[in-house]
Amino acid sequence: MTDPSAPPPGLVFAFSARVEIAPPVDRGAVDGGRSRFIAITGGRVSGPRLSATVLPGGGDWQTILPGGVTRVLARYFLQAEDGTVIGIENPGLRVASEAVTARLARDEPVEPDAYYFRTTPRFEVAEGPHAWLARTVFVARGIRRPTHVIIDFYCVE
Repeated sequence: MTDPSAPPPGLVFAFSARVEIAPPVDRGAVDGGRSRFIAITGGRVSGPRLSATVLPGGGDWQTILPGGVTRVLARYFLQAEDGTVIGIENPGLRVASEAVTARLARDEPVEPDAYYFRTTPRFEVAEGPHAWLARTVFVARGIRRPTHVIIDFYCVE
């Protein structure tokens, strides 16, 4: 078969998160890469499908591998405007040249088109008005800044 059996799914913008972060804790060489932990200190979510606060206390576990690949795994909580607490687990990859990876690791500003930063977020939430989050597949694009990360979340239709 050379053609797909159905049209490709589309992406629909759902919301953006500005996630505030603490300085990285560098753990050194672990399992073949440079291991870092970055605490999440707060932030804000806004968009057509969700408005929420990023709660402090989560984090992003990163492994910077040779060749410019960084594995990321962020886990944190959002609190919707109605008080609902929403868990998020957001694994992904950041791929850049070694020079750009070094600049990002030093927390220098880098233009978003200089690297690939994509994630596949999953949400945990109680039944109610936000249950759609746990019943939807998402992809997201990240933009790393020195003091925060911007993440644009898209529903896969």
